[in-house]
Amino acid sequence: MSSCDGRVVVITGAGGGIGRAEAVLFAQEGARVVVNDVNADGAHAVVEEVEALGGEAVANTDDISDWDGAGRLVQTALESFGALDTLVTNAGILRDRMFVNMTIEDWDAVMRVHLRGTFAPTKHAVAYWREQSKAGEQRIARIVNTSSPSGIFGNVGQANYGAAKAGIAAFTQILGEELWRYGILSNAIAPSALTQMTAGLTGYVDRLNELEERTGWKNPGGPENIVALVVWLGSPHATVNGRVFNVRAGHVSVAEGWGVGPAAEKEGPWSVEEIDAVVPGLLAAAAPQVDAYNRPKTYGA
Repeated sequence: MSSCDGRVVVITGAGGGIGRAEAVLFAQEGARVVVNDVNADGAHAVVEEVEALGGEAVANTDDISDWDGAGRLVQTALESFGALDTLVTNAGILRDRMFVNMTIEDWDAVMRVHLRGTFAPTKHAVAYWREQSKAGEQRIARIVNTSSPSGIFGNVGQANYGAAKAGIAAFTQILGEELWRYGILSNAIAPSALTQMTAGLTGYVDRLNELEERTGWKNPGGPENIVALVVWLGSPHATVNGRVFNVRAGHVSVAEGWGVGPAAEKEGPWSVEEIDAVVPGLLAAAAPQVDAYNRPKTYGA
């Protein structure tokens, strides 16, 4: 048996890039897939690709940041395949600007697609799974959200995108704490891959070119190189919950979020003068802030 035999999987933003690669591999692992994308041509093309490989898939072109559209997406799975087992929230957009040039429209568009577009389909899916659990038919349900290195480590020019992706990481952890009692496990990936969204990020493209030259590994930025983790997290094999994973070609790691580092304590409140004396020592003892490649970051101070 394959890892996802008989499972029904909904993937948002699956008309290209990472979502397309997820849809193909889920189908190869035995899942029936709902391919969601507002780009109808892309969604139907991926369905045709899955069917050409012998898999089962249907297209859905609803806007997942629209409440009713998200409900129709989940209903598509139920009407087409009679169930829903895994939800992968992958849809996203970029509106990159340095913060001084960022508009409210840039901010709102990214928040709507990433945060509302993660919340809405998840809410509809969880309502179905909760009903199943209460009826004594608890499913082995899985949520796999898509955060980003920008949300975990930060990235210049992406105050909107990074904030949204950090929100998705926190959302994932909180769902993990709340939903396990219904048989639902929630995890996320922070992927690095070369897609339509990242094609303009020259620094990332340069790193991928360097990796290809150094190792001879062809197309190291290809989304197909990172989606095995998503399929595993969306399968019954995964019993992990509330975690975020960094993933890129040939690399997977557990993203370790905010934690309690070096500390100082005293009886009663601190004065400004005491804080001035204590905090520099705490910072000197703290682990450095690093980027997705574990390189120390600098903030000009």
